[in-house]
Amino acid sequence: MLREVQGNFDENPAAFESLLTDSEKPLYPGCEKNTRLSSVLKLYNLKATHGLSDTGFTALLEVVKDMLPSDNVLPSRTYEAKNIVCSMSFLYQKIHVCCNDCILYHDEYLSLKNFPTCNVSRYKKRKERRLKSCGTF
Repeated sequence: MLREVQGNFDENPAAFESLLTDSEKPLYPGCEKNTRLSSVLKLYNLKATHGLSDTGFTALLEVVKDMLPSDNVLPSRTYEAKNIVCSMSFLYQKIHVCCNDCILYHDEYLSLKNFPTCNVSRYKKRKERRLKSCGTF
């Protein structure tokens, strides 16, 4: 996998070296199944699949890190995990999708504001802000 993205690091060989090190570094001494990189990618996949917020993902990382032996190398914050994942230079595109799974706002549907099949708005409506009463004085 790393050899496939090696060309993305021609201008920054240190980033590739760091990625290579993470791909070979066991999650903790004696761990043969998972490396630092594989663990971060698996957990980051959970974050993306289940829509975890950055705060929720940091909490998950902290819990998992605490469950592992104390000399583990799992990052404890989302920021650290993102730096590992982003260093791989994966390109992605965010595409809006109907909340009823009717269509993707892509290609010919890109400029639409409502879904053509169910007429649901593409955008969330903000709740009106109400002024809070401070009580009577």
